[in-house]
Amino acid sequence: MKARDLMTHHVRTCRVGDTLAEAARIMWEGDLGDLPVVDEEGRVVAMITDRDICMAAYTQGVPLVASSVSSAMSKRLVSCSPHASLHEIEQKMLSAQVRRIPVIDELGLLVGIVTLGDIARHTQSGSLLERFGAAGVTKTLSAVSERRPN
Repeated sequence: MKARDLMTHHVRTCRVGDTLAEAARIMWEGDLGDLPVVDEEGRVVAMITDRDICMAAYTQGVPLVASSVSSAMSKRLVSCSPHASLHEIEQKMLSAQVRRIPVIDELGLLVGIVTLGDIARHTQSGSLLERFGAAGVTKTLSAVSERRPN
């Protein structure tokens, strides 16, 4: 199973120069916890989470309309190619403790996103459950949800 088989194809994004208010609006309307951040050419450069927005609002002490996505987005991008295996995706999720990984092509353009929900849906269909077992799926979910060390 490859990323291209698991991924959600239509992904909402925000731009580096958007305000945090705009990113929050997109998340609210799409019932999303995070968004890929794209540059002027449409290349994925980062991710921003609802937590990033809340922490930026608290620490910067300015309204969301006065802060840009670039001031709060994660500087580390964890992504994969459409050809990445399920094992590779799981390992990236485990090591980075993330629940979503943008799928980008060789030009850096977003082609989809793989979420734990996507993996769970395919697991319910039986094929992944048979291949990796319930323990493997549980281990991945547990590790991704672990508290990060201080």
